[in-house]
Amino acid sequence: METGGISKLTLQRLPTYLSYLRTLPQEEGAAISAAAIASALGLGEVQVRKDLATVSDAGKPKVGYLIADLMRDLEHFLGYGTRNRAVLIGVGNLGLALLSYGGFADYGLNIVAAFDNKSALIGSAVDGRPVLDIQALPAFCQKEKIQIGILTVPASAAQGCLNALVEGGVRAVWNFAPVHLTAPEGVLVQRENMASSLALLSYHLKQAERPAENGSVQPRGARPRIADEKTKNGGSRHG
Repeated sequence: METGGISKLTLQRLPTYLSYLRTLPQEEGAAISAAAIASALGLGEVQVRKDLATVSDAGKPKVGYLIADLMRDLEHFLGYGTRNRAVLIGVGNLGLALLSYGGFADYGLNIVAAFDNKSALIGSAVDGRPVLDIQALPAFCQKEKIQIGILTVPASAAQGCLNALVEGGVRAVWNFAPVHLTAPEGVLVQRENMASSLALLSYHLKQAERPAENGSVQPRGARPRIADEKTKNGGSRHG
């Protein structure tokens, strides 16, 4: 079950449900109740039911949720079944840590290359990913069809790097720089914890390519509707 709009807070909780379900014994036909999920995660049962109803029909009366089916629905909704190609900009301490992290595959993220402006780093590799000259960023993103950009650069360099990513056709940016960034309509900039940020980015990309009700494909530049409580109250859409 999919919906064209979803609360940002709900979207941030979905990876938590999936992570918890993955810790349970994967026995055939195993089920779990909303009350059990709520108790394990310290959430309200009504909230859990409401969140899961936005993404899955796996719940059965007097049975609960079939764990395998619920996991499948969550993975599909969050886009974890496919790999989003990404680049990382800024090979400092944080950038090196992210490049070396092996758990991104669980969130559907595949970092294919890194970029920097330091000559000592250009031409090297980190865990098999090449470190390239920042000047080549837009062309590389266009050629390799990069979907996500990860910014681990100083605040002073972040906006310029974002602009280069946008020039290269990137529509989703995970920003670690401590600065507000301005992006054009159709580009999502997100600064949050790992699971929540990747959930938002994956959903944004997935919804942008989702066939419309009349059978046509939503334009690549269109912005899917992600309901954000802060935005409703006049907050900024870009982190």
